[in-house]
Amino acid sequence: MQIFGVDIGGSGIKGAPVDLDRGDLADERFKVLTPHPATPDSVADGVRQVVDHFGWTGPVGLTFPGVVTGGSTIRTAANVDKSWIDTDARALFSERLGGLPVTVVNDADAAGVAEMSFGAGRGRRGTVVLLTFGTGIGSALFVDGVLVPNTELGHLELHGHDAEKRASSKAKEDEDLTWEYWAHHRVQKYLAHVEMLFSPELFIIGGGVSRKSQKFLHHIQDIQAEIVPAQLLNNAGIVGAAMRAATES
Repeated sequence: MQIFGVDIGGSGIKGAPVDLDRGDLADERFKVLTPHPATPDSVADGVRQVVDHFGWTGPVGLTFPGVVTGGSTIRTAANVDKSWIDTDARALFSERLGGLPVTVVNDADAAGVAEMSFGAGRGRRGTVVLLTFGTGIGSALFVDGVLVPNTELGHLELHGHDAEKRASSKAKEDEDLTWEYWAHHRVQKYLAHVEMLFSPELFIIGGGVSRKSQKFLHHIQDIQAEIVPAQLLNNAGIVGAAMRAATES
């Protein structure tokens, strides 16, 4: 069975058909840059470009980088335009896609669901935290395999700052930090803070940096939880979005 997934991020909008039996992309993903400002109309146009690239005519699952309630209403917009807040995203995207059935879910929640079903969290019980490091930091919290939605742990305060302003991969790039410094002085301190609050058995590190895990994971020390890279790498959000759409279509 194939469903289309789209992952909306602060820097790019990417999507592809997903083979839900394998938990992997059924075709090479297509990506467009996230417009700036990332308003509802401009992002919806980008989503339409991605979906139209494949000539897709079935259900579409979409991620959003913020809190999504009721599968539709946007409540926060840290890394996109603030005009997203209170937008009915499902109605907006469905209209822009010519009436296709649409499902909208928090981006890190989608990535987490995919990793728990097909990736690094498969079969794991207890408390598992997936963190996506990109433009910001997304989070997905699972207890015995059950998602606690919209946790947004990237916005925890860390040394007087929003954590994602210090420990995201964008912060690493903006401040020209080495992998070692970023991992040891930023990510490690952030993980220690999350560990103090939730005592997880497992951290899964996702987002774009997951494909470069060999450059930084070994620099993270003094964390009791096991730390592993996401197995689906940066495709986890696309897969998870499609999974959510399949359950509602």
